[in-house]
Amino acid sequence: MSASAPLRLFARRSTPSIRLKAPRRIPKASYSSAIVSRSRSRCTTSTASPIARQAPRAFSTTCPKYFATPEDDFDPKTIERESDEVDVCIIGGGPAGLSAAIRLKQLANENGNEDFRVLLLEKAGEIGAHILSGAVINPVAVKELFPDWLDEANENRFEYATPAAGDKMRFLTKGSAIPLPAPPQMHNDGNYIVSLNQFTRWLGERAEEIGVEVYPGFAASEVLYKPDGSVLGVATNDLGIGRDGKPKDNFERGMEFHARVTLFAEGCHGSLTKQVIKKFDLRRDSQHQTYGLGVKEVWEIQPEKFRKGEIVHSMGYPLPLDTYGGGWLYHFGDNLVSIGLVVALDYKNPWLSPYGEFQKMKQHPLYKSVLEGGKCISYGARALSEGGFQSIPKVAFPGGALIGDSAGFVNVPQVKGTHNAMRTGMLAAEAAWTALAEGSEESVFLYHYEDSLRKSSVWKELKEVRNMRPSFQTSLGSFGGVLYSGLEAFVLKGRVPWTLKHRHTDYGATKNADSYPKIEYPKPDGKITFDILTSVSRTGTNHEEDQPVHLQVKDWDAHTETTWPAYKGLETRFCPAGVYEYVEDESKPLGVRFQINAQKYVTVSVASI
Repeated sequence: MSASAPLRLFARRSTPSIRLKAPRRIPKASYSSAIVSRSRSRCTTSTASPIARQAPRAFSTTCPKYFATPEDDFDPKTIERESDEVDVCIIGGGPAGLSAAIRLKQLANENGNEDFRVLLLEKAGEIGAHILSGAVINPVAVKELFPDWLDEANENRFEYATPAAGDKMRFLTKGSAIPLPAPPQMHNDGNYIVSLNQFTRWLGERAEEIGVEVYPGFAASEVLYKPDGSVLGVATNDLGIGRDGKPKDNFERGMEFHARVTLFAEGCHGSLTKQVIKKFDLRRDSQHQTYGLGVKEVWEIQPEKFRKGEIVHSMGYPLPLDTYGGGWLYHFGDNLVSIGLVVALDYKNPWLSPYGEFQKMKQHPLYKSVLEGGKCISYGARALSEGGFQSIPKVAFPGGALIGDSAGFVNVPQVKGTHNAMRTGMLAAEAAWTALAEGSEESVFLYHYEDSLRKSSVWKELKEVRNMRPSFQTSLGSFGGVLYSGLEAFVLKGRVPWTLKHRHTDYGATKNADSYPKIEYPKPDGKITFDILTSVSRTGTNHEEDQPVHLQVKDWDAHTETTWPAYKGLETRFCPAGVYEYVEDESKPLGVRFQINAQKYVTVSVASI
């Protein structure tokens, strides 16, 4: 959260959640409405528009603890949190969460229940701020939500979609680019290149227009449970906690949101999602998830090099033959290109750096010829779910469900996931509406969501390509994977009686550093390639100097003794933001000390993978 002064925003307290069968009239909460509650103390109530402000804000109902002395020592958890009741609470303001929220309010309004409360919490300071720009999307889901999303007669249409104009597939060696036939899954006729940041922001605006209560800048930090073990809702994080874990004089307690249904749309490897997956054993019938790391930049290039709508994908160089991944270059907007590299996190060589490989890729003639003379304007990195069909967990549990990349619906061969994220959000919304319409006071279980998912295009699409990614882990190696994937793409199309398994976890594939020669990456030139600090400066990341570090290590010395001898600082190389570092320290047994530079954190979620 930024260092800007927080605003205290009070939520309605003592207002019961609105039920479908017997609604009670209350003022409708919307984008511009102020949210007011009764506080137990004499704190002055302040109001704010949930999304209009750019700076992150505090969400609390606790008076600051002023006049504290150094001797004061109290447990913040002893302060009771205020609570609010809603019908559906959604965690995460990406395409999945927003699509679920919009669909719920569409159903409520169509059925004359405008008081049906849908509340969405997003940890970023504004909707879309944690979404990386530049992606090719299949419009099937957004067309269902808003059939006129591009219609010029619609004053609220999305204005930044670039129609896909052509596909190119290249196999790269160090100095050449060999044309390859693009598999059918990668054909983009009818698709659009968009800035996902702009697209998500647009969805947020549409959500608020329809009556969704959208709160950016509020991080859900705890899952709440009922006595029967079902999910009750979530609590937002406490504010004003120092690096030492103790409350400062501006301490404010977080707030609880109780809901009949809680939908988790945190994206890949979300912290609360991991908790509910473990608690309800949602992977009991599926394989572990596998992941990739995407490193991306957006450039403004010279107009004469811009080819609007062109889509280029590459495989091969700079990645080793035993490492799964590939690059892309999308021309969109006005003289903008999105360039990036995805590296599967089951790579064997611990000396490999995804960030370093990305910088090498930009020096390849295929990419450098486009970037030269241009300007890099943004940078980001993100973990991606790659497990596909085999790794889909159970998505429903008592009191809630997983939607979007929280469950992992990315179609890896298509290099797309937004449409599936939106579709699963809509399916969950319809299931939640149906379940709540029954009027039962018992804990809700979204059986219909599990059933409708298996009958949906999402399930069919992922099942068809289920064997492509695992084929690269067979004894045939990468070349065998390429050949088998081609056979699946052009001939078999998933119509086989077998399903290949993921043979290992990502971390289980990593070999000892002594097994490989150290990789020395070229020094950045400052024009095409950049050092990590320069790239991080383009992310807009900003943290308070004394805020708590959420990346925790139980025993720093034990961590060093376990990981350094075998992997020689693997953490410093897999992180594309320079968060982890080994510093020379003669006082330590191994001569190095592990430390975390939390101020560089850019929400990648790779360390725990």
